[in-house]
Amino acid sequence: MEPTSVFAGIELFDKLSDKFFLRLLIDFFFVFVLIRFVYYPIYKKKDYFFTFFIFNILIFIITYLLNKADLSMGAAFGLFAVFSMLRYRTEGISIKDMCYLFIVISLGLISALLKGTYFELGLLISMIIVITYALEGNLFMKNEMVQEIQYENIDFIKPEKHDLLIADLQTRTGLKIHKVSITQIDFLKDTALVKIYYYE
Repeated sequence: MEPTSVFAGIELFDKLSDKFFLRLLIDFFFVFVLIRFVYYPIYKKKDYFFTFFIFNILIFIITYLLNKADLSMGAAFGLFAVFSMLRYRTEGISIKDMCYLFIVISLGLISALLKGTYFELGLLISMIIVITYALEGNLFMKNEMVQEIQYENIDFIKPEKHDLLIADLQTRTGLKIHKVSITQIDFLKDTALVKIYYYE
């Protein structure tokens, strides 16, 4: 190994000081809390665990290292905008999943750039997570769920039998449905595509 590469490695390691690892640990801890104890219990999806954590860690590392090179706040938010605009081509990402992706990218930026004590950093990120949890839960409003089902009792889709439709759907699904909308009717198969709305 050439001496220049060794010195370059030492110089890079010097940049990765205890401050870097401590901030990375704080960042990772709070992202874990957000994803494991706020996102997962509500949506029950493991598909984006890898994406959320990798995006957060990459944003943190890139921003922290560029900040050492006197990265301006404008450039940092430009980088943030580029990453936050990314979408997968193979499958659509829901608005909620994009919102969580936005949050984990924001946490990585805050952890890397905030000029303050570790207590201030932890307090600020805690506030973001608490607000996210409060908005996701039933603290401010009930969490309305929507599900689309195929319904074969086409006689009940008439406006005058709306109450009977809701009662029948409640009996079949066991859900406390408060609203129903008809999205599609197939008279050849005597079925209808129905959206049911209920509170979790």
